[in-house]
Amino acid sequence: MRLLSILVAALAAVALAIGLKTEAGGIMGLGAAGLILALATWRAITIATFLRIFSTIFAVEYLVTGGAALLAQSGFWPASLAALAPPSSLPITIAVFGITVYAISFVPAIRRIARLASPYFEDPAPTTATLLRPFRIATGRLGIMMLIFLVVINQLQVGISLRLSFFNRDFYNAIQEKDANSFWYQLIYVFSVWAAIAVISSLIEMVANYALLIRWRRHMAESFSAAWLRNANHYRIALAGTSDNPDQRIAEDTRSFVNQTYNYALPLLTQVSTLVSFSIILWSIPVASTVPGTDITVPGFIFWMALIYSVAATWIAHMIGRTLIPLEFEQERREANFRFSLARLREYSEQIALMRGEATEQRHLSQRFGEIVTNFYRLIWARVRLTTFTLSFAQANVVVPYLLLAPHYFAGKITLGIMTQVATAFDRVQTAMSFFIDRYQTIAQYIASINRLTTFEAAIAQADAQGVRGSAAALAITPAAGRDMAIDRLALTLPNGAPIVNASSLSLQGGRSTLVVGPSGSGKSTLFRALSGAWPYGEGRISTPQGASTLLLPQRPYLPQGSLRAALAYPAEPGAFQEAALRDALAKVKLPHLADKLDEVDFWGQRLSGGEQQRLAVARALLARPDWLFLDEATASLDEKLENEIYALIRQELPLTTVVSIGHRSTLREMHDDIIAMEPNGDGTFTPKAMAKAAGA
Repeated sequence: MRLLSILVAALAAVALAIGLKTEAGGIMGLGAAGLILALATWRAITIATFLRIFSTIFAVEYLVTGGAALLAQSGFWPASLAALAPPSSLPITIAVFGITVYAISFVPAIRRIARLASPYFEDPAPTTATLLRPFRIATGRLGIMMLIFLVVINQLQVGISLRLSFFNRDFYNAIQEKDANSFWYQLIYVFSVWAAIAVISSLIEMVANYALLIRWRRHMAESFSAAWLRNANHYRIALAGTSDNPDQRIAEDTRSFVNQTYNYALPLLTQVSTLVSFSIILWSIPVASTVPGTDITVPGFIFWMALIYSVAATWIAHMIGRTLIPLEFEQERREANFRFSLARLREYSEQIALMRGEATEQRHLSQRFGEIVTNFYRLIWARVRLTTFTLSFAQANVVVPYLLLAPHYFAGKITLGIMTQVATAFDRVQTAMSFFIDRYQTIAQYIASINRLTTFEAAIAQADAQGVRGSAAALAITPAAGRDMAIDRLALTLPNGAPIVNASSLSLQGGRSTLVVGPSGSGKSTLFRALSGAWPYGEGRISTPQGASTLLLPQRPYLPQGSLRAALAYPAEPGAFQEAALRDALAKVKLPHLADKLDEVDFWGQRLSGGEQQRLAVARALLARPDWLFLDEATASLDEKLENEIYALIRQELPLTTVVSIGHRSTLREMHDDIIAMEPNGDGTFTPKAMAKAAGA
């Protein structure tokens, strides 16, 4: 970027020197705009990567078009290519675009968009792409190359449209003058060639577009899901309630953001290029108007009319449609809540059926959908108001240029070809100026997606901060030498800040089994989650054995959808264990009838009983062989005899594993070496204290 800015400054200085010498205002303007662009390009290294790509493109285009304009001004441009020489206004316009990119980087909304978009274009991880043959390249570099290629294709298409507008003029002039030779020449040698190029470029753009979008979306979805799952962030976000429906934000909002960002960035660039190119046509048409009551003529009358017409329409559309943004955000939130209710109903279908809760669930679903309907009607009326205006505006666009040009045509000041060309140019200019009118409804959806991703990003950052385990954290989990797990000045709270557990000093001895007992609501499970590193609320220090692995089995195990092999190996990959080891583990936990179903795909969380699910979870522990095993009422669904056999199995198969259990049955006391009781305090909190086994017998 720094070298590029120096080159831009050098070209601008040359342009200023030539402009001052020749007194050419256009060339002096080219130099002045170039100097400002050079400064913006120099500073562009500080802006987000996504915006820096466009800044680089405009700087390069300024060098190319500005150099060509200087050659033409100095008389070094080939005479045979005089028609292709760019006017000095073109590099000036490009410089304005580059300066604008840097300026808008300070707009908060643009900054948020660029921050969300940039990580894909910065990713150094290698990826495989195919162009004639497969090759390896950095993910971000490939994304930048594809984006630049699409920008070039889009600007090529603007040039094609401009060329076809001149075909349109000459074609209709040939019809008016009954010039058959010119008619067929324009149709065969001009239109056919450029139309073919337009079709081919559109097909190439479509393929490159889809390739960029799916790669970008995959990167974004994987990045958000990885951050969400990292270090139990998903659990902390659910506890805090800081971000609703993360599934929608990862699946839907990333897709919407990628598509909409592309659909605004490149088409907007195309529309700006169109605006400049066709405005030159409007300005150059020999049609002027006088200010009423004076002899003052207004050059570029058609251009100014198109500009005023479009700006006024854009302002009116904004005033009508500004209520759409909050309504779109609310609609997506209510839709997501309804989908979540359906998914939760499916997850707990057995419990609902056993409790005959279908009528209640139906009322809840009706209430959720009623909220969707209420907001949807508000959204409809907002869309109707905006659509009424945009449709009326679109219909008026058909006749407005002809109303302006008809007097000049009938007065013989312009030809039919010029009138049709100007009408086309007027339409293209007002379409470019009306870019935001045509997309106002999608803008509302786009901003809503940005807001949801931004709040989700903030929730992840908050969860990350809560998950810090170092000594600087309020609730610090640090590795230490030895086999024991020690607690020092531990104070755990609920997500709402209410204190629940206080422990000044406590030690869990490695190699021994410990049972934690106490009344319901005394914080036993909260203590377990703090020891495993998942609970973020509180302060104090927990020292864990250096390099020790832990596994916590809750009362209701998680069984992922898929094969039984995957459910048994979880969280390891399905192929992490030999089949013989899987079958042996099932047999030991008294599930031999499942050994032949390892590759069956089913909803195992619904197919297996509660006791079978708990025994399957114990089989996982036998396979994983953790250093510390926490059992949070993990055998509560088993009868006492089977529970006793499972604990004996764990002691036999995992002799080096330290077992810490939560349970209410008195029979569990004999299966553990030590007892910790949650004793109540006067302030409503509980303190875990070691007690003699005989005292609790």
